[in-house]
Amino acid sequence: MNRVSFRRTISTTTRGRGQQMDRVLSHLTLNTRQFHELTLRSRVILSQLPLSLTVLLILVGGLLFHPDLFASRSFMIGLWMQAALFALCLLVPWDRLPYVSFLVIPLLDFIPIGFMRYGAGTVITGVGLLAVFPIIWLAASGLYPRALLAAGFLASLAIVWVPVFVTDIEVTSQSLTQSFLLPFIMLAIGVTIRVMTSSMMAQQAEVEEKDRALRLLLEESARRERLLDTVVNSVDIGVTAVDEAGRTVLANRKLEQFRALAGGTRDTDEAALRIFQQDGETALPVTRRPTRRAAEGHVFSDYLLWWGERPGQRVLSTSSRLMTNQAGEREGSVVTFNDVTELVTALNAKDEFVATVSHELRTPLTAIRGYLELLLGTPDLDPEVASGLEVVSRNSERLHKLVVDLLSTAEGAPEIEPVPTDFSDLVGLRVASARQGNTNPLVRFEDLTDPGLVALCDASRIGQVLDNLLSNAIKYSPAGGSVTIRAREVGAEVECSVSDQGSGMSAEEQKGVFSKFFRTAGARNAAIPGVGLGLAISQAIVQRHGGSITCRSVMGEGSTFAFRLPIARADQVQELQTQGL
Repeated sequence: MNRVSFRRTISTTTRGRGQQMDRVLSHLTLNTRQFHELTLRSRVILSQLPLSLTVLLILVGGLLFHPDLFASRSFMIGLWMQAALFALCLLVPWDRLPYVSFLVIPLLDFIPIGFMRYGAGTVITGVGLLAVFPIIWLAASGLYPRALLAAGFLASLAIVWVPVFVTDIEVTSQSLTQSFLLPFIMLAIGVTIRVMTSSMMAQQAEVEEKDRALRLLLEESARRERLLDTVVNSVDIGVTAVDEAGRTVLANRKLEQFRALAGGTRDTDEAALRIFQQDGETALPVTRRPTRRAAEGHVFSDYLLWWGERPGQRVLSTSSRLMTNQAGEREGSVVTFNDVTELVTALNAKDEFVATVSHELRTPLTAIRGYLELLLGTPDLDPEVASGLEVVSRNSERLHKLVVDLLSTAEGAPEIEPVPTDFSDLVGLRVASARQGNTNPLVRFEDLTDPGLVALCDASRIGQVLDNLLSNAIKYSPAGGSVTIRAREVGAEVECSVSDQGSGMSAEEQKGVFSKFFRTAGARNAAIPGVGLGLAISQAIVQRHGGSITCRSVMGEGSTFAFRLPIARADQVQELQTQGL
């Protein structure tokens, strides 16, 4: 290994260990810089400085109180050697030498300490304790712990024993053990410092490892934040995120464009934006605005709003989803804004076209049905003519129902007048009508309606729902089976279900069963008549009543359609009974 590589290796392994000692010595720089941030020369000087200052203190004390001390040649040699070592710390370019080269200073410190101890004699006691400074330096360096502890012990022992052997003092057991405690004290101090340093270095290593992990996490978090920012600003929909208090924590550029359309900026409160209801003129109440609803914890989809004023008004479809933390608690919501102006325009154009065509068909169809009634009422008709007229009548009725459905769809939300209604009686009437008009002799009807049910509904509209469900149950049961009607009270609602044993639907088909003009593949293949409007109309009617309608189906086993309506209050039921009397 060359000198540079050796230096880098030692520097890498020991620089972290020396950081604990840095904390102790940083105060020597008046905390203007951390000790480990200094050059190696500065660190060597500061590490030697405590011993040099202590020697200087001894020198001043000797001059003031013990001038005879300077008559000792050994003491003076120790002083000059100590000064030379400090000068060496100042002059040597330690940064250019191998990192471990600085250890020569604490090792050489034992020599002047030995001279000073011997020279001080009994004039100044305790000079040998100066060995604690190089001992601490060696133990805290973190380098070669066993070797340096042994070197410190032997150097301290040499301070005590060398004068015994090189002078005229008689070598006895008493002279050898007189100050034998000093090297063991130095060893104990060195071991203690070493143990503390090792513990601190282990803690430092753990802290540094956590610091590295934290930096990696911060870098990964920053990378994900940049990715999120890029994604949300690349999509063609407005996106905003709000916390549980309703404060905006994220908003993309597309949303800023929508806000500008509504007369606001990024920082404009949503309540000040020009947002309108379906007519494009009535301002949307603040409590029904999307971000406000999302902040309150509402979840919604395809919530249509009209942004801005005409002629530049746009229709936005808004949706909201909750954000939860790891504990599953709500910590905000994400709201999306999608421009569906063209789609809404196309749907309106389609509805206008359907309404126009339906009106145009209705006029001649009314004339056809009227003349058919006159012809069928003519006596002594030829049987073949009568049979033909019956076929024409049935098809005209079918065409009339189709026109009525198309008009209902084009007119939008149906108008209803809910009143307390004897729901059990209504179901019975519609089942009887279905039995009478049933053209499939293989289908049986089973009415399991509980008596005495009173719902708050529009009888004619709910009758239309029942007719649609019963008609579908018959049409989609070509192989026969039973059609079961159940009605019962469930909580504060009346639940009615119509079940058949027909062909059923797949899970994917069930998702679109209430869509306009939706028909299953089985219905198309079997040429079952219909255009797919009955269930859409039924859903609109039930929802206008404040109720709900659902579908459960299994392929090859049949389907069950169930809807719920509000139950009438007791006073309303009493009023209905009174009217019945």
